[in-house]
Amino acid sequence: MHLWPDERSDRDYQLDRVPSETPIEAAAVEAGEEKEEASGAAAAKLDTDDLKYIKHPLQNRWALWFFKNDKTKTWAANLRCVSTFDTVEDFWALYNHIQVASRLQSGCDYSLFKDGVEPMWEDPFNKTGGRWLINIQKQQRHSDLDRFWLETLLCLIGEAFEEDSDEVCGAVINVRSKGDKIAIWTHDCKNSEAVIRIGRKFKERLNLPPKFVIGYQAHTDTMSKSGSTTKNRFSV
Repeated sequence: MHLWPDERSDRDYQLDRVPSETPIEAAAVEAGEEKEEASGAAAAKLDTDDLKYIKHPLQNRWALWFFKNDKTKTWAANLRCVSTFDTVEDFWALYNHIQVASRLQSGCDYSLFKDGVEPMWEDPFNKTGGRWLINIQKQQRHSDLDRFWLETLLCLIGEAFEEDSDEVCGAVINVRSKGDKIAIWTHDCKNSEAVIRIGRKFKERLNLPPKFVIGYQAHTDTMSKSGSTTKNRFSV
């Protein structure tokens, strides 16, 4: 805390002076002291102002991706990275700037992945993993979709999965005309204990009822499926 000097009368200043000082020397000393005090006050104000702009770092750097299903382009060309961030403040700045998921056109996706990991099965960090998948009925879009997606994002950037957070790759939301999907992708589908803990935490954070079952699907099973559905490896 900066302590300001007590106000003193001219007489007090006269008593503080060294007898050998001339009036000019004394004035110079006083001017120097006032300059130092002014500099100290400015520095203290600068330090206080700096504190207002200190951002809160996240444990990981994240990238937000957007997919728009333009049939005239390849799948890869339809996918683009919107922005990256690594602080709480930059996350909220980005989230509040983009369109909410419930207002996206059918066929569009948002993906949030750790920086350096692309939201595709073929990525080296994803290919041995799988996803916890939640199917959301069309009539839930305006009541639950945005809430579920935001809570999913907060789970990721807030490292809600604790010791299993290193297993988490990212999350994807698919907006479709027949019903929407939200999924959390993990790194290793064979790490069953971590996968199940992640699924339970995910379900808990979304406040889903016990009777609502979510399933975990390995990417290799999804890629090689013969029908329209993929068999779940785990369920919670």
